[in-house]
Amino acid sequence: MMKKKSISASKASLVLFLCQMISALDVPLDSKLLEELLQPPTITQQSPKDYIVDPRENIVIQCEAKGKPPPSFSWTRNGTHFDIDKDAQVTMKPNSGTLVINIMNGGKAEAYEGVYQCTARNERGAAISNNIVIRPSRSPLWTKEKLEPNQVREGDSLVLHCRPPVGLPPPIIFWMDNAFQRLPQSERVSQGLNGDLYFSNVQPEDTREDYICYARFNHTQTIQQKQPISVKVFSMDSLNDTIAANLSDTDIYGAKPVTERQPVLLTPTGSTSTKVELRGNVLLLECIAAGLPTPVIRWIKEGGELPANRTFFENFKKTLKIIDVSEADSGNYKCIARNILGSAHHVISVTVKAAPYWITAPRNLVLSPGEDGTLICRANGNPKPNISWLANGVPIAIAPEDPSRKVDGDTIIFSHVQERSSAVYQCNASNEYGYLLANAFVNVLAEPPRILTPANKLYQVIADSPALLDCAYFGSPKPEIEWFKGVKGSILRGSEYVFHDNGTLEIPVAQKDSTGTYTCVARNELGKIQNEVQLEVKDPTMIIKQPEYKVIQRYGQVSFECIIKHDSTLLPTVIWLKDNDELPDDERFLVGKDNLTIMNVTDKDDGTYTCIVNTTLDSVSASAVLTVVAAPPTPAIIYARPNPPFDLELTGQLERSVELSWIPGDENNSPITNFVIEYEDGLHESGVWHYQTEVPGTQTTVQLKLSPYVNYSFRVIAVNEIGRSQPSEPSEQYLTKSANPDENPSNVQGIGSEPDNLVITWESLKGFQSNGPGLQYKVSWRQKDVDDEWTSVIVANVSKYIVSGTPTFVPYEIKVQALNDLGYAPEPSEVIGHSGEDLPMVAPGNVQVHVINSTLAKVHWDPVPLKTVRGHLQGYKVYYWKVQSLSRRSRRHVEKKILTFRGNKTFGMLPGLEPYSSYKLNVRVVNGKGEGPASPDKVFKTPEGVPSSPSFLKITNPTLDSLTLEWGSPTHPNGVLTSYILKFQPINNTHELGPLVEIRIPANESSLILKNLNYSTRYKFYFNAQTSVGSGSQITEEAVTIMDEGYSETLFATSPVMHTVRPTFYKVQPLYPRIRNVTTAAAETYANISWEYEGPDHANFYVEYGVAGSKEDWKKEIVNGSRSFFVLKGLTPGTAYKVRVGAEGLSGFRSSEDVFETGPAMASRQVDIATQGWFIGLMCAVALLILILLIVCFIRRNKGGKYPVKEKEDAHADPEIQPMKEDDGTFGEYSDAEDHKPLKKGSRTPSDRTVKKEDSDDSLVDYGEGVNGQFNEDGSFIGQYSGKKEKEPAEGNESSEAPSPVNAMNSFV
Repeated sequence: MMKKKSISASKASLVLFLCQMISALDVPLDSKLLEELLQPPTITQQSPKDYIVDPRENIVIQCEAKGKPPPSFSWTRNGTHFDIDKDAQVTMKPNSGTLVINIMNGGKAEAYEGVYQCTARNERGAAISNNIVIRPSRSPLWTKEKLEPNQVREGDSLVLHCRPPVGLPPPIIFWMDNAFQRLPQSERVSQGLNGDLYFSNVQPEDTREDYICYARFNHTQTIQQKQPISVKVFSMDSLNDTIAANLSDTDIYGAKPVTERQPVLLTPTGSTSTKVELRGNVLLLECIAAGLPTPVIRWIKEGGELPANRTFFENFKKTLKIIDVSEADSGNYKCIARNILGSAHHVISVTVKAAPYWITAPRNLVLSPGEDGTLICRANGNPKPNISWLANGVPIAIAPEDPSRKVDGDTIIFSHVQERSSAVYQCNASNEYGYLLANAFVNVLAEPPRILTPANKLYQVIADSPALLDCAYFGSPKPEIEWFKGVKGSILRGSEYVFHDNGTLEIPVAQKDSTGTYTCVARNELGKIQNEVQLEVKDPTMIIKQPEYKVIQRYGQVSFECIIKHDSTLLPTVIWLKDNDELPDDERFLVGKDNLTIMNVTDKDDGTYTCIVNTTLDSVSASAVLTVVAAPPTPAIIYARPNPPFDLELTGQLERSVELSWIPGDENNSPITNFVIEYEDGLHESGVWHYQTEVPGTQTTVQLKLSPYVNYSFRVIAVNEIGRSQPSEPSEQYLTKSANPDENPSNVQGIGSEPDNLVITWESLKGFQSNGPGLQYKVSWRQKDVDDEWTSVIVANVSKYIVSGTPTFVPYEIKVQALNDLGYAPEPSEVIGHSGEDLPMVAPGNVQVHVINSTLAKVHWDPVPLKTVRGHLQGYKVYYWKVQSLSRRSRRHVEKKILTFRGNKTFGMLPGLEPYSSYKLNVRVVNGKGEGPASPDKVFKTPEGVPSSPSFLKITNPTLDSLTLEWGSPTHPNGVLTSYILKFQPINNTHELGPLVEIRIPANESSLILKNLNYSTRYKFYFNAQTSVGSGSQITEEAVTIMDEGYSETLFATSPVMHTVRPTFYKVQPLYPRIRNVTTAAAETYANISWEYEGPDHANFYVEYGVAGSKEDWKKEIVNGSRSFFVLKGLTPGTAYKVRVGAEGLSGFRSSEDVFETGPAMASRQVDIATQGWFIGLMCAVALLILILLIVCFIRRNKGGKYPVKEKEDAHADPEIQPMKEDDGTFGEYSDAEDHKPLKKGSRTPSDRTVKKEDSDDSLVDYGEGVNGQFNEDGSFIGQYSGKKEKEPAEGNESSEAPSPVNAMNSFV
């Protein structure tokens, strides 16, 4: 039981360290840095493992290495130390490990044969080279032998043996004659792989006495020659004459005539043989046969097909060559020799073995003291290679122990390394066919931070484009990077900046105010360093007057303008192009500062002219077309299109070609430049003419290439500078013969529609591409990387076939071949497809959330194993939603948001969060089929933020020296309120402001009495709330103390400054004119602006807006009519804007500024109830009912009708002061019984200056939040209800009637 626990713990430890491998340092490729850092040796150059040298030249055994400090070198020979100082013939190059063995001054190469290995060593470790086997090349002479002449009968087979001497490396063999001319070879006579010359059957012309075999030894640049071989061929006629001369007349004898024979294999012998080849090599198989007539060789692979794109036939198909062989090429290969009398065959059983090859070679590891890491060495081969480790060239079993090191098979695990742990490790993977040796060092560094980016580097960018400020750094441990702006600026944070892992600061949208000095600070536990860079933001280059389309007569003059505006510090260059190429080298083209002028225009000047403006930072262009027309013709000459050609004739009809001739028509004073030939296929597309070719205007015949199984007709069109003629009359028809298809379907694809099928599709051949009747397709498929046979099916002329019962999402090899009644098309190429996808099986694990600030969080997760994706990995989706606000403790309708991250990304940013709230999220993996299961919900909380402005501010109870203030808590407290801040100051008759007084009020208060004020004085109040994070936006209001004491009421005794009471509602006379309570409701690309106006009738409002913090001029939009709302469109998502409202004709008369931010564009939302059909239908019905009610009320109002109120209110009604309905913030209408006087102007604004953001009819907050709301173009609101808001109870003698919808609308005006 203990043993099992130990194994489990070991595996868990291995997984942990593999995961921590990502913490290893990356050393930048900076030459100065690399010169300063300590580094173990690395072998950079060495001689090949099998090194064959020229015995006549010096032997150079290379061994180069780098390291800090520079390494020293030593050698072993045949496993023992090689003392080069004791051998005068051997020297080592300075500052190098390369050996030079002096052979040219008396040394013998044979004396230095052996196995050499180089070691490069410094204080950080030792690296070793491969075992380098040194062998001198050999080119021995041919042994003396007596060669008998070869006498052979015509038609018999013959083999001339070469038997070259054994050399190193093996020689190259070729046959020549005495005149050093290569002997001709053919299907009948050819040279085998062993160098022998094979005759399948001899002919009399083969008789000669100079068949000479040559062996070329490339290393020594020598050629050895075998003695000439004589061949004499006896023909049957001459043989019979010789026999007859030696016999009497009574003897009846004669040689048999030449007889034909069926094939017999000359090489290889027997019916079967075997061959072993190594993976990656070239496989050569040979079959040479005797026979008369000469046999033809064909190759097949039993149970499969020869690999496409890697199979070649040489030596007249007698040699089968397969390059880059793999284990899949193992099998039985059959060669078949055939002639008209029969066939012979031979089967070669091929086995592919493999020397070791890398799967994962160990990589250098740079660590900080105390860090963890791993070295992984994985190799494959056939048979499976053995993995062994060495440390500094010594087997790790006998190397000095290192407590931070643990060997686990093909992995070395390092934990809590120290500087003494630095070493060079060697991984050796070997089997009987070879070995691999790789060096990988572990370098433990403790280095203070260094910044590699040059100091005061200047970056220049164009406004509204990204700016990337580099801060390349290095340190061990890895330093932390911070950025500051200015000399004493605060640390840069927020969504307007992106901080990259390599230290780069990105400003996604640089503005003019982004210009300045930026400081990068790098620090770790060993020190701190900083560097400053400069950023300049330039104005973009613009073409303010672009070239325009021009039509000009020949020989006229034309000019194109290109007037530009650019940053004053940038030097622009202007280039003109014609048809995207340089202007002609012609003095008629005059390029000015702002224009291009063309003198004496000709037809060649017709085209598109482009003005390109380049600066060092940007480039803009604009184009215009110039059309040149003929000048008014003189009466003497009439130019026209040519007449059509005639008398078309077809001659020289062949299966794939025909000759077409014609007689040109009249050219009508404009020479014919070319003829266009078109064809019609009467068999497949009757009546449709296609382009065939075109020829120069001087040519009246053309040879046309044809396709099989097409009923051709041709016609000719003449072309001159004026245009094209009418087509000629069609030629006679010519039907070509049928043939096999020449091509296969295109765009073959395999994509599964279900988890258990494979849908194979292709683009069918067009009609004339079929080359004959009965077009069909052979569809073949087999699973990739599995030794399966091809499965094939023949289907009709369709474009799809579905394979059922496939495994889920596995690769398939697919091919589609066309065939018709005459046969098959050429062998098609294979494509790779996949069977259908299924939903992912597992959810991402280890989901972690890092809260960056009150509105932004970063989520991390571990990627799911690719085999569990069961499809093409498309990315990950993060679902997140707000559970509750931590300040209100009230739940609301859950609105889930979704962020999609493409590819194999393992982290993402969650923007637009609400401060001081509790959120949940989960992560799901996505493939082409859909989403996988969700990870367990992860809960996280956002910190506090600054609150919104108080929901309202009322000023009541005016007396000679006091005012009562009441307010509502912020709609979005974004935290725990700590206090309220009240500031106020008097305003005199010239609108000058007096001293400012500030009062801090406890957060649990909702009213305040200010005393000791000046009588009959106007005061301006600024009011905002605070949390522990800071102050929120403020709300402003103005009021005046009264002149008449009778207007006030007795107050409780209080302190001289303030006292809280239950407020009593008294009205304060409105001040004229002013615009106040500007509110905004922003979406992603637009915002609804509403306001309140007090004063005389005024119909000319305007809205000014701009990017917050920008120095650009305000943009101005005119409001139509007397509306008190306006929709700003075309805004940029995720951008803060400033806005204010003004009135035309009143100088300096505008509202205070308000700031709002558009919603982010990146999140998609999942709304639960609002997507249901019944809910949408209910909302449409409610909207229709409200619309009908508004229309009825509007008609009644226009007819002069009045709305009844209680008699008690009529009795106390004052025509100057209208009571306000508390539930909707509007005024009831009153009728005077005596004179029916109309309402006073401006009476629709409450006299107590009260604005409730929750209850005001012009507020859009009640119906949605931020980007969830939508607006019609006229400013009307369309959105979903997020919950019914509570109304304050009515106070005083309010009317019990429902508020007038018309008045509710008029409260906007």
